[in-house]
Amino acid sequence: MNAPEDPAAQQGPWDRTAMVTGSRTGVRWRRVYRDQARWERLDPAAAVFTRWVDGHLMRPHPDLGRDGPVCPFVRTGVVHELVWAGLATGGDGLDTADLRRIVDDALEEYHDLCVENPDQARQLALVTLFPGLTRYERIDAAHSARKSDAVRRGFMLGQFYPGCAVPGLWNREFRPLDSPVPMLVLRPMMSTDFPFLAGRADWLYAYFTHLAPDLPRRLRWAIADRMLVEGAAVADITALRAHAHDEQAQ
Repeated sequence: MNAPEDPAAQQGPWDRTAMVTGSRTGVRWRRVYRDQARWERLDPAAAVFTRWVDGHLMRPHPDLGRDGPVCPFVRTGVVHELVWAGLATGGDGLDTADLRRIVDDALEEYHDLCVENPDQARQLALVTLFPGLTRYERIDAAHSARKSDAVRRGFMLGQFYPGCAVPGLWNREFRPLDSPVPMLVLRPMMSTDFPFLAGRADWLYAYFTHLAPDLPRRLRWAIADRMLVEGAAVADITALRAHAHDEQAQ
């Protein structure tokens, strides 16, 4: 897989504080809001992404089911330039194995960024865009294949693409993962992520490990086994929501 071309390269290199490169695939992730205009010149999908962040994620939506922006997490990332994004070119020429390798690189780079920036790790997000990809089932397959790897590290891996039907936490008819460009997103695990982890005991164990690390290991496993959700209820994200309107994600 070839690394995507950088039409802004003639303006000078992006240094380690503004760009990282995957060792397996050569995909480059850039600190988007360090130089938003330069990022948007890389590819039409790059500009679509920032318009979606600014015009949708950071704004309220009438169908969201609660007050505030669609994604409260992202505003801090934008303000403090902690949103990293990369362009994985190739469109439908990328198969599921390619996407898995890209996610492996993303996990490695995201982990390193969190270690290098411990005071900012709770606000860091790393986004991989797949411009031209229309086989969205490959996004789902890569997400399914690598979610456990992310969760064990204390991260969440989210799949976004046009028409993604995963329901919202506050309104099961709202589709928060419906995005104009297919992408896979890494962010830190939060207290509100219980509904996305309730279907597997090992995911719940990781949830308690990262959010309640002082609990004894055996107790974490016991709680995970007791709180495991099975069957059709696993898909009912909204019903599994455990927090109230006035409780913020931690």
